[in-house]
Amino acid sequence: MSSSTQLSTTSTRWDARLWGVLLTVSTVVGLDALDVSMVGVALPSIRADLGLSTSALQWVVSGYVLGYGGLLLLGGRTADLLGRRRVFLVAVSVFAVASLLGGLVDNEALLIASRFVKGLAAAFTAPAALSIVTTTFKEGPARNRAISIFAVFGASGYSAGLVFSGLLTEVGWRWTFLLPVPIALIALVAAFILIPDYRPDRSGAGYDIPGAITGAAGSLLLVFAVVEAPHAGWASPRTLISFVVAAALLVAFVFIEKRSSHPLLRLGILRSGPLARANLGGGLFFGAYIGFQFVVMLYLQSVLAWSALETALGFLPAALIVAFGSPRIEPLIDRFGTSRVIFVGVLAHVVGYALFLGVDENSGYAASVLPSMILLGIGFMLAFSSLNIQGTAGIPDNEQGLAGGLLNTSLQVGGAIGLAIVTAVLTANGGGDASPAALLTGLTPALSVVTGIAVLGLLVALSGIAGRRRQEAVAAEPELALASE
Repeated sequence: MSSSTQLSTTSTRWDARLWGVLLTVSTVVGLDALDVSMVGVALPSIRADLGLSTSALQWVVSGYVLGYGGLLLLGGRTADLLGRRRVFLVAVSVFAVASLLGGLVDNEALLIASRFVKGLAAAFTAPAALSIVTTTFKEGPARNRAISIFAVFGASGYSAGLVFSGLLTEVGWRWTFLLPVPIALIALVAAFILIPDYRPDRSGAGYDIPGAITGAAGSLLLVFAVVEAPHAGWASPRTLISFVVAAALLVAFVFIEKRSSHPLLRLGILRSGPLARANLGGGLFFGAYIGFQFVVMLYLQSVLAWSALETALGFLPAALIVAFGSPRIEPLIDRFGTSRVIFVGVLAHVVGYALFLGVDENSGYAASVLPSMILLGIGFMLAFSSLNIQGTAGIPDNEQGLAGGLLNTSLQVGGAIGLAIVTAVLTANGGGDASPAALLTGLTPALSVVTGIAVLGLLVALSGIAGRRRQEAVAAEPELALASE
C-alpha cells in the first residue's frame, strides 16, 4: 500500500476514518455470520413453502458451507494479489445480489445456487476484511484491540442471527434472506468511501493458475465429502472416492506450489509455529463448538419442547458475554500473550461441555444449561480474538490475506468435520430418531465426543505455552551467562 493511501497506525487512539474502516469490515464479517445462523431456524418454513425434499433442504445450508469453506484459501490470496479493497468491494456486491435473489426465488435449484454464490462471496470478504484490519493496524496493542473488536462482530453476528431468525420467520422465511441486503449495501458504500486503495506490487510476478485450480478443486471436494458423509455413509463408494480424489488434488497442489516461481500458497508460511497452532487449535475449537450447538439445539427443542425463539434466546447469555467482553481483553493479551489466553478460553469450553453431560428431560435452564452458556461465552471471548491475532502475527503485509484465508479455512473445515463426527455418533447411538427418549440416549456419547475434541484443542494451546517458555529460557541464557561472569 502506498504511503499516500495508508491509514496504518500503532496508536490505540484512532480518528473517525480509522474507526470507520474497522467498523465497516467488521460489519460485513458479522453479516456473514448472521446469514449462516438465520437460515437454520427458517428451514421448516422453507420446506413447507417450496416443497423441498430433506436432501434439498440440507443443501440450503451445505451449499453456503461448500462455497465458503472450499474457496477461503483462494479468496485470501486473491486479496493479496489483486488488492484487498477491490476484492472486498466486488465480493460484498456479489453477496448483496445473491441475498436478494435468494429471497425472491421459488425454485429449489436457484435457492441452493444463491446460497453457494453467497458462500463463495463470503470466502473472499472474510480474509480480505481480516487482512484490511491487520495491515491498517500495526502489530502490537493497536492491532490486538482492533482484532478484538473485529471478532466481536463475527461471534455476535452468529448469535444475533439466531434471535433475528426466530422473529423474521414468524413474518416470512424470505425476510431471513432479504435482511442482509440493505446492510450489505450500506457497508459497500462505506467501504468505497473509507477504505484506502491498495495496489500490490506485481512487477515481475505471475499468477499460479495450476495451483489455483488444484487448490480450489481439492478444497471444494474435501468440504463436499465431509458435508455429505453423514448422509451418504462414511464408507460409501461416493464418500471414499471423494476423499481419495480430494487428497490427490491437494497433493498435486502441494507439488505445484513447491515448484512454482509465484506460488498461490508459499509453503514456508506453514513453518510459523504460532500460525500452525492457531489453525490447528482453531479448527478443533470451532469443531467442538459447532457440534455442541447442534446437539444442544436438538435437546432444547426436542426434549425440553422449546420453540425456535426460546432456543435462540437460550444462547443469548453467551452472545452478550462475547459482545461486551471481547473489546476489553486486549490488555490480557498484551500482558499474558495469546497462548495463555487461548488456553484459558479453551479450558472454559471443556468445562462447559463436561457440565452439560448430566442433563436429562427434567433439567432446568438456570441450573443445567445456563452455567455452560456462561462458560461458552467466556471461552469465546478469550479464545476467538486471540486465535485471530496468533494466526496473523509475524506475517508480512503482502501475505496477510493468505494468513486470514488459512485461518478461516481451518475454522470452517474444523466446524464441518466436528459437526459430521458428532452427527454420526449421535445417529449411531439412537439419537437420529426424532423422539426425546432416543435423543437422550445419543446425547451423552455425542457430548463426550465434543468434550474430547475440545480437550485436543486444549493440548494444542498448552503446546504454545510450552513453546513460549522454551523461547524465554533460551533468551535468558545469555543474560545468565553475563551475570555469572
